[in-house]
Amino acid sequence: MKLKLGMIGGGQGAFIGAVHRIAARIDGDYELVCGAFSSNAEKSKASGIALGISPERSYASYEELIEKEKQMPESERVQVISIVTPNHVHFAPTKLALENGFHVVLDKPMTFSLAEAKELKNVVQSSNKLFCLTHTYTGYPMVKEAKQLIKSGKLGKVRKIYVEYPQGWLSTFLEGDDNKQASWRTDPGKSGIAGAMGDIGTHAFNLMEYVTGLEVTQLCADINVVVEGRKLDDDGAVLIKMNNGASAVLTATQIATGEENNVKIRVYGEKGSIEWQQWDANTLLVKMSNEPWQIYRTGGGYLSSYSSHNTRTPGGHPEGYLEAFANLYHNFALCVKAEIEGGQASPEAQDYPGIEEGVRGMAFIENVIASGKSDIKWTKFNV
Repeated sequence: MKLKLGMIGGGQGAFIGAVHRIAARIDGDYELVCGAFSSNAEKSKASGIALGISPERSYASYEELIEKEKQMPESERVQVISIVTPNHVHFAPTKLALENGFHVVLDKPMTFSLAEAKELKNVVQSSNKLFCLTHTYTGYPMVKEAKQLIKSGKLGKVRKIYVEYPQGWLSTFLEGDDNKQASWRTDPGKSGIAGAMGDIGTHAFNLMEYVTGLEVTQLCADINVVVEGRKLDDDGAVLIKMNNGASAVLTATQIATGEENNVKIRVYGEKGSIEWQQWDANTLLVKMSNEPWQIYRTGGGYLSSYSSHNTRTPGGHPEGYLEAFANLYHNFALCVKAEIEGGQASPEAQDYPGIEEGVRGMAFIENVIASGKSDIKWTKFNV
């Protein structure tokens, strides 16, 4: 059974919409049947036609999409709506979709503000619909393996965490050159109160809490605007205290000239440590005290069920960003299908980011910006 998928945003010229569509196609779980691909009605129609969607289901607005799809027979109407708009157009369509009976996949960060995130949490809970937030890096098999190793106690109590996300694409004033991606991501009216910390810092934050199973309780942030004329932060570092007493360092920068997207995490426990980075996503380094370093590889028969569940190819055949993204869509589809059939998906399938991660991500943004403006060394992490 293929789920009927609709999309809001992601029209011609958009980056992340195409990524979502590829991810949704990889496992054959979805059929794209409708969309409101742009706030421009003509562009939305043209985008839909280019994607093979009938003109009647290429809508002029997300309101029209939800209203007309809701009126269709259950056998024809859309079941899951993927929302891939800029941050300031996350809350309203997500809320409307959930309230009208549709499951939702939403790009991160979840909303424009923490207040919106808290309200959306109430909407998700009252709607009884499923919700997925696309924190891509949690979809990698070796990230899931790292989480299971820490959860099993192999490393002992976690003591120290380093997580980093360096990019270089905003090393110059790219928004001044009419670059669409740079323009909205550096615009406080569309992106929110944070730039780099909202765009990629939230990924680093989510990865750290996901892998360790711990939560941030305090932080001390240094937030910078490096490129002259830029309205939002493009660089920052955060000292962090976790709820088990461990300390962490998080860095996120978009002005590291020459860097791409090498997300990296290191976790040090009493007995050993793990290290993972996106450039070599199939490898997890496990370093135990007084033992040779161990190299865990995607596809190995010695890995946990959470890792193998999210692996498609035999060992030695690399899987990357698109497959990690697809794991979120696939697991979400398994859960939606189980709900339709009156059952429950496996624990491995239920392991995808949702509303709680979304609220904490927005709390991270607001707390880290507040800390960056404060003269107080340590500030409490408020949710």
